Amino acid sequence: MSVMRNAAITIAVIAVLLVAGLAILRGMAPSAAKAIPTAHVQHGRVQVTVYTVGELRGTRTVQIAVPPMGGQLQLVKLAETGDAVKAGDVVMEFDSAEQEFNLEQARFDLQLAEQDIVKADTQAAVQEADDEVAVLHARYDVRRAELDVQSNELVSAIKGQQNVLVLDEAKQRLSQLEADVKTHRETGRASAASLREKRNKAQLSVQVAERNIDSLRVRAPFDGFITVRTNFMAFGGIGFPGVMPDYRVGDAAFAGQSIADLIDSSHIEATAKLPEQDRANVAPGQPVEVAVDALPDAPLRGTVRTVSGVASRGIFDAGTRQFDIAFDLGGHPSVRPGVSAAIAISGQAYDNVLYIPRTAVFDVSGKPTVYVRSGGGFDAQEIRVRAWTDTVAVVENIDRAAEVALVNPNAPSGSRPKPQATAPQRASR
Repeated sequence: MSVMRNAAITIAVIAVLLVAGLAILRGMAPSAAKAIPTAHVQHGRVQVTVYTVGELRGTRTVQIAVPPMGGQLQLVKLAETGDAVKAGDVVMEFDSAEQEFNLEQARFDLQLAEQDIVKADTQAAVQEADDEVAVLHARYDVRRAELDVQSNELVSAIKGQQNVLVLDEAKQRLSQLEADVKTHRETGRASAASLREKRNKAQLSVQVAERNIDSLRVRAPFDGFITVRTNFMAFGGIGFPGVMPDYRVGDAAFAGQSIADLIDSSHIEATAKLPEQDRANVAPGQPVEVAVDALPDAPLRGTVRTVSGVASRGIFDAGTRQFDIAFDLGGHPSVRPGVSAAIAISGQAYDNVLYIPRTAVFDVSGKPTVYVRSGGGFDAQEIRVRAWTDTVAVVENIDRAAEVALVNPNAPSGSRPKPQATAPQRASR
């Protein structure tokens, strides 16, 4: 029995050793070859499209301010932020009670002045008629005295002398009446001019009051939409950051204070930033499409206006060089400046070029490199990149029939270095 037990133990030990040996051998066996994804070099036309995200803003904005009336004016009507207005629409209106009173007073003064003119003209007409009658009588007296003097040869000397004296007196009276008539006319003209000047002043006061009342209704100079400003005087000029309200009906404001802004909605622009590697593919005049949430199925169209020639670097750019870019766009009533926009820039088109997936280009010692299949492995090959798109790279110095790796075949298992991301040098054509 002991012999059989020893044999069984021996067999068990041998089995355990065999299993352990197989496990060790399996662990020491080389791993299966990694499957490297590849792609073939393509030939044809490549349209470079650069994508970025920017912000819409208005190209023309005017401030809607309190009219110059002096003192404080109280708002009785005010458009709300986001309201669309047409040219000539009332954006805000102020209390016009004081100006209405001034207008009534000016109209009353105008009526008085017109009545005074009518009265003066009537008096002048009566005076002119009286003067004409008096002059006619005086001329009659002169003519009668002249006839009496002609009959002096037939009367006594004393009577003749009396006739001469009467004639002299009649002539003096006529001369005096003619001088008085001239004075009356000049006085009448001066009085009429004074009264008409008074009427003109009253008319001007009426016009000023009417203009002031009309100016209290501030109208939009062009089509656009309103953004109401913050009322920093809401608490007596004491600022409370984050809690200051916007202007609203009932608030008082001084002349010249800006209450709101009117933004032109017929023409807008977009601003964005471009990475350094996309800067070479963008130039002024290139067409763009801008997608915004307000018009998901109808993108805005425009052109590149300017591209900065100097890179800007912000505190959150993590060393990435960025270039400012601006676009001219056609407006749309449903689009409001201040919103984000997805921008697609149609760059240069390349015909009869070679291109590969963008992920197949790697940065090796600062040079763009691809891994070309050769036999059972891959060989590193330096290339030149003419242009980048979001998916492919236009390349040179590579065989048209080459097959390139999409991952670095020399990288350790589970590690995938980042593809080439440095700015390419654009080749001359």
